[in-house]
Amino acid sequence: MTITITRGSLTDEELAALTAVLLRLRPAGPAGAPAEPTVERHCAWRRVNYAPPASWQTAA
Repeated sequence: MTITITRGSLTDEELAALTAVLLRLRPAGPAGAPAEPTVERHCAWRRVNYAPPASWQTAA
């Protein structure tokens, strides 16, 4: 099955039909457990060096 969307905006009827088709193609049941984030993902904020707050970020 091929869905082709040409340039332009979809009408409400076309959008409803496309939504119905996509929902029909979706597999039944939950998609499964999401993958666990890597350690690097958990610690990514630590790699950003500290920068002092800008003048507009400090209390007046």
